[in-house]
Amino acid sequence: MPDVIAPGLDVLFCGINPGLMSAQTGHHFARPGNRFWPALHLSGFTPRQLHPSEQNELLDLGLGITNVVARPSAKADELSNDELRAGGVDLTERVAKYAPKVVAVVGVTAYRTAFTRKKAQVGPQDDLMASARVWVLPNPSGLNAHWQLPALAEEFGRLRRSL
Repeated sequence: MPDVIAPGLDVLFCGINPGLMSAQTGHHFARPGNRFWPALHLSGFTPRQLHPSEQNELLDLGLGITNVVARPSAKADELSNDELRAGGVDLTERVAKYAPKVVAVVGVTAYRTAFTRKKAQVGPQDDLMASARVWVLPNPSGLNAHWQLPALAEEFGRLRRSL
């Protein structure tokens, strides 16, 4: 799954890992029930709701997308803790290379495991990743019923307003 990345982005959004549909299409957050693209638009990051196939348009807006773990799976809970921790190391290396201002990890549970931050909560983190600020967002997967679209958009908006 190719990253949507360039040097010096304002925000590098980081999914947990590609879902099966994303891996098949080559587009991040491609499953129709995923709320990433609607939350991105409703929070003001994009002027309109982009389709996953338009993901490269994010670069013109100073935004990008990558994943903690490259291996696709039907659900993120199929990943092992070792995979998540190794992915955290790989992500940190990418962040050091591309130097985004903020890394926004979408999924607090995965962030806790990948970066050994057991008490991390949604929102800004005290730690830096390379030189980037870190922000944890709720997982926008349709499987995450605890967070509905208005609340997701508000959290994405908090990040946008912090820039």
